Amino acid sequence: MGSLYQRGKIWWIKYYHRGKPERESSKSESKMVADRLLKKREGEIVEGKIPSLVYERVKYKELRDLIITDYTINRKKSLDRVNVSLAHLDKQFTGWNVLEITSEEINQYKIKRLDEGAAPASINRELSCLKRMFSLAVAAGKAPAVPTIKQLQERNTRKGFFEHGQFLALRDALPYHLKGLVTFAYKTGWRREEILGLQWSQVDQDNWIVTLDPGSTKSDEGRSYPLDEELVEIFKKQWAMRKTTGRITPYVFPNKRYYRKNEPRKPIKKVDTGKMNNFNKAWKAACKEAGIDKLFHDLRRTAVRNMVRAGIPERVAMQISGHKTRSVFDRYDIVSDRDLKEASAKLEQHLSFQDRHNLGTIKSFNDKTLSEEGR
Repeated sequence: MGSLYQRGKIWWIKYYHRGKPERESSKSESKMVADRLLKKREGEIVEGKIPSLVYERVKYKELRDLIITDYTINRKKSLDRVNVSLAHLDKQFTGWNVLEITSEEINQYKIKRLDEGAAPASINRELSCLKRMFSLAVAAGKAPAVPTIKQLQERNTRKGFFEHGQFLALRDALPYHLKGLVTFAYKTGWRREEILGLQWSQVDQDNWIVTLDPGSTKSDEGRSYPLDEELVEIFKKQWAMRKTTGRITPYVFPNKRYYRKNEPRKPIKKVDTGKMNNFNKAWKAACKEAGIDKLFHDLRRTAVRNMVRAGIPERVAMQISGHKTRSVFDRYDIVSDRDLKEASAKLEQHLSFQDRHNLGTIKSFNDKTLSEEGR
């Protein structure tokens, strides 16, 4: 099936795979080494395996292309998150071939990322991305197997939420175009992308009900929310702003550029709400002014907690916030120090009542006993 030949002093082998000739250097001046390599390749072919040389030619970039194509074709909403993970993986594995990315090398990658200060949760997303890349590569015949990739134990689950006073302080510190947005998030628990992408076509202005269509949410399930009085006023002001500025935008909460008075009053074809200019900068500045350290996602946790504390049935609360699984909902239903203090006070009150009741019972029993002894 194959043969040996020399190029200079180095021995090469030649064999056939699927009718095509393959040539490979033994990287040795020993004919015996080349012969062993040839027999190994012939054995792989006889067993129906793809020769290792084929995999050595597959570079990391091909794996990267596979996952981008997969997420694009299937319109997966987490493509942005994958791109963030790929940015870190690229720094480590660009130029490597498939066989070089071993479990040991992946463990070294974990250590490197931890040394850089990356959180275990972030590293785990990167590892999940890498594992998916290999799964697609195996299915495409570009990798022999998926290497063992163990996730890190996560201890950095965030438990942040807003007390009502903290929220009011933050809202007061935010610029005008973000006040209504954060109020809506504080009450509904909707994700930032869902709120930023909210359009007037999704708002029933007769009944003031906001609807997310199926397929537009992370869970792919649609949901609706009837606005309360405060939110109705906010939405009315947002709608009136279209006439005041003389600009037409499909978005309920457009970005800062929409409100600038010094720009020509003409319709803006597209207001980029998904990447609101300086959003993070404005958020951090407001948090600093309010004296708090919070994430926008903490509004989602807070909404869940407030709904449960208000006595809203959990099934209804999950429908409003868009939580599909109970486990995630429970994780967001956070117990605060105030909850613990209230629980402690209620327990003390209950035990005090029991003490008074039992004391009366004991006194009555003792009086009865003394009376009987007197007789």
